[in-house]
Amino acid sequence: MFDYSTLKIIWWLLVGVLLVGFAIMDGHDMGVGTLLPFVGRNDLERRVVINTVGPHWDGNQVWFITGGGAIFAAWPLVYATAFSGFYWAMLLVLWALFFRPVGFDYRSKIHNANWRSTWDWGLFVGGSVPPLIFGVAFGNLLQGVPFQFDTFMVSTYTGTFWQLLNPFALLAGVVSSAMITMQGGTYLAHRTEGVIQERTIRVASGAALVMVLAFISAGVWLQSLDGYQITSAISPNALPDPMTKTVVRAAGAWMVNYGKQPLLWVLPALGVAGALLAALLMRMRLTLSAFIASSLAVVGVIGTAGASMFPFIMPSSSMPGASLTVWDSVSSHLTLGIMFWATMVFMPLIIFYTSWAYRVMRGKVTAAYILEHDHAAY
Repeated sequence: MFDYSTLKIIWWLLVGVLLVGFAIMDGHDMGVGTLLPFVGRNDLERRVVINTVGPHWDGNQVWFITGGGAIFAAWPLVYATAFSGFYWAMLLVLWALFFRPVGFDYRSKIHNANWRSTWDWGLFVGGSVPPLIFGVAFGNLLQGVPFQFDTFMVSTYTGTFWQLLNPFALLAGVVSSAMITMQGGTYLAHRTEGVIQERTIRVASGAALVMVLAFISAGVWLQSLDGYQITSAISPNALPDPMTKTVVRAAGAWMVNYGKQPLLWVLPALGVAGALLAALLMRMRLTLSAFIASSLAVVGVIGTAGASMFPFIMPSSSMPGASLTVWDSVSSHLTLGIMFWATMVFMPLIIFYTSWAYRVMRGKVTAAYILEHDHAAY
């Protein structure tokens, strides 16, 4: 069994892996949904687009469900505080996600243009709204969330939904939305051909450039924002208690980790280089390589956010000392240990099953295929 401090770090990394897995796998489904109304000009073309992700989207949501479950079990204080503070934002995500299952299942059941067009826009909402909200949430985490604890460790959120929509958070939302659109575009370009592929490459290349510009702008802006630093002694093996530390806010504090570990600069460089390479490879019609490059960009962007904030998970702007960190907002040693071994069993199974499913259903989706399998296609 690992010691407590080691398990705390392991679960910080594992939650990061789950977030990256969600952004890469379910992210390309959402990106395809975002692109649907724009790269498919008629019903048949839109059915081609939908059928590139139709067989896989619900399996890919395992990453989303597993990530939420991992945060609930490994970081219970973070889960409780985040779902209290971001309540309306999370509801908005769930409402948007409702359009996905019903859209995929019912969209092509009725041969009616208005019916199908309505569900196409429903799939667009289900694909475009969650990445925007997730990006806005990360933007607010980097600025600090207005919450505090009482003497019974009950958290109280003192902000409003509209305060979440501040300029920096919206810029982070642009980064997230463009990143997921790029991810979906590289996958769609790989699975299609002809005019759909051409339109997808143009839009996805533009999304990659927008992501790079927004990501760099956010990085420059971040250096002038007040970050958070722990100034008191830390005991990594101590029992969870977020109220025992001293935290200060200081401009540029989120850049401290890069000064201590210069190798961390690889992460933002990977985010920028991966996106630019994905755009270039798409133009060269090397679509599978473009998807890999885009996935590496996702790793770089999410890794940059995590590396900048470490060891903070959810900083508090109204009571900095109550900020939730890797060291003081986790479950017990026993819980983290049991979860670790369960993850070592089930995560390889998820990866194996997903790889097998994509291998079996690989290849291009074409209009001829849809017409030939009209009764079975989405």
